[in-house]
Amino acid sequence: MKNNIKILSFLLLINVGVFAQKDQIKEAQSFYDKGKIEESITILKKIEYLIVNAPDVTKSDFFYLKGNNYKDLASKNIDPKNNFTIASGAYQDVLLYENDSRHYKYAFKADLALKDIKSKLVKGAISDFKEGKYKESADKSYEVYLFDKKDTLNLYNAAAASLTGKDYVSSIKYYEELKKRNYTGTGTIFYATHKKTKLEDAFVSLGARDLAVSEGVYEKPRNFSPPSKREEVLTNLAFSYLERNDFANAEKNYQDALHVNPNCINCCINLVFVKMELKKALLDQMNALGNTPKEVKQYDELNTKKDEIVKSAIPFLKKALIIEPGNEEAKKSLLGIYRALEMTNEYNALKNSK
Repeated sequence: MKNNIKILSFLLLINVGVFAQKDQIKEAQSFYDKGKIEESITILKKIEYLIVNAPDVTKSDFFYLKGNNYKDLASKNIDPKNNFTIASGAYQDVLLYENDSRHYKYAFKADLALKDIKSKLVKGAISDFKEGKYKESADKSYEVYLFDKKDTLNLYNAAAASLTGKDYVSSIKYYEELKKRNYTGTGTIFYATHKKTKLEDAFVSLGARDLAVSEGVYEKPRNFSPPSKREEVLTNLAFSYLERNDFANAEKNYQDALHVNPNCINCCINLVFVKMELKKALLDQMNALGNTPKEVKQYDELNTKKDEIVKSAIPFLKKALIIEPGNEEAKKSLLGIYRALEMTNEYNALKNSK
């Protein structure tokens, strides 16, 4: 009997807690409706730890209101990146709980809100980039990518903004992810011209574009297939590593870019630069050595290694001269290497070539 009383008491406490949460959510909603967002958020923060045990319907009420609060803060340009992130998470929780319960109350509105957040972030990223706020632009683009990882264009934009802003740590992170995902940026873009504004707009699909044309709002439909950005991703990643003095990874990615485009002259030139930087590092080690037998031996080993590195630059300079026969800098560099390695026949042949 005592055990039954304990169970009943426990259930009563749960019910009282649920009703209390509902009342507090209603109070928070009332503050929100009056435009008092901070007061609404304060109430929600007090009960958030209890929501995990609440019924799914109550969870939906809570997270939809939470999403609205933080979305409104972000829309007022109050810490937009952070508040949009919180709002996105809240709306996604609404979709999660309502899909689990099959009780759809806010799912449609939450989905629309998420799309609106994505649109605002994309516009904000574009605006920041134009204003030279490259870090802010990259952060917003990456936030959109995390929100919708199928839309890899936003990851590409985050990488490009970071590279432009010389934030090489971030550009490496983003370009590495693009490389891992084998991003090419290829596909078909569906364009049509608005009859009134005379501006050309892009559509999300062929069907959407054709519908707009058939309704008489748009005209002059055209399709465009952009070239692959695979080489660009690899060369920008290599350059980012180069700026961080990570010559091993720079070399690897320039080599990968050459496999994508065997006629990438910038890859050839930069690979030679990488070799010369590695040579400098070895020279610094050699110059720091003394005259003990052990150090003399070490000096000879490093000298041999240095010559091998210099010699390994030759194929890339030859390749550069095949791609651009009139490239005087490449010719001058190759002549210098032939002279340094005492490759007299090769030196004379190149010197006398037209």
